[in-house]
Amino acid sequence: MPSAISISRLGKRYESGHVALRGIDLEIRPGEIFALLGPNGAGKTTLINIVCGIVTPTDGRVLAGGHDVVREYRAARAQIGLVPQELATDNYETVRATVAFSRGLFGRPSNPRFIDSLLEDLSLSDKRDARIMTLSGGMKRRVMIAKALSHEPQILFLDEPTAGVDVELRRDMWDLVRRLRGQGVTIVLTTHYLEEAEEMADRIGVIDRGSLVLVEDKRTVMNEFGERQLRLVLRQPLAAIPASLANPGLELREGGTQLVFTYDARRAVDVSALLRRLAELSIEFSDLEAHQSSLEDIFVKLVGRRSGARR
Repeated sequence: MPSAISISRLGKRYESGHVALRGIDLEIRPGEIFALLGPNGAGKTTLINIVCGIVTPTDGRVLAGGHDVVREYRAARAQIGLVPQELATDNYETVRATVAFSRGLFGRPSNPRFIDSLLEDLSLSDKRDARIMTLSGGMKRRVMIAKALSHEPQILFLDEPTAGVDVELRRDMWDLVRRLRGQGVTIVLTTHYLEEAEEMADRIGVIDRGSLVLVEDKRTVMNEFGERQLRLVLRQPLAAIPASLANPGLELREGGTQLVFTYDARRAVDVSALLRRLAELSIEFSDLEAHQSSLEDIFVKLVGRRSGARR
């Protein structure tokens, strides 16, 4: 099956000399949720803007729905819906009118039933006749999502869609995203809420300093780069780890009151053997806590490792 988005050797250098993207190669599959992660200034928004035809690349090629985003701009753009970070709507228009107008811009025939259904999905039905200027920031964000979906695109870009919005909108939006994926829509999102990417994404891409440093299935990322940790709160502090208990993954913390065992998530570790050995040494603990790396832990580790390597 052809890729929904195909990116080959993509680069972007601005007139100032700043290199925003370097040799990006990426294939995004139809009907998947792909999370693009990276620190501020990494190149996420530049990449999205190139695919959406807002920024012209310096090098490389991008296909959206099989159409070249430069040479076949109109056909490519018709495949894409974009929810940008910035709120940009016509303040004097009503909600329904601005969403219907966005549909018409893409040459789609009028479909009042579809527009009404879209507004209902985004909890905008009771605001359909309200002017945009009267809406809260969260409601304006809902309108931006409705505009992006008005022409029934097969690819949806969400650029920091839940930044600064209320919990209800976040929940509604992710419910909608799941429904869209069920209909075969490809969704690409950037987010600073890494727990959302961990919950929603099928695959993860990490971009740093304009380079794509990782593209992998989410579960594989969690297993490949994650760690498991067992934390024991000791009844009596230890001055040092007994020699017979020495293990590279063991360390004392909090003034000797905690014994922490860290190990690779891919390893099969017999934790019960460690607990039995503690009992044999009469080392008692009052509490036990198990922890596995989150996507945020892994992201910080990956980006931090690259930052350290370049110093």
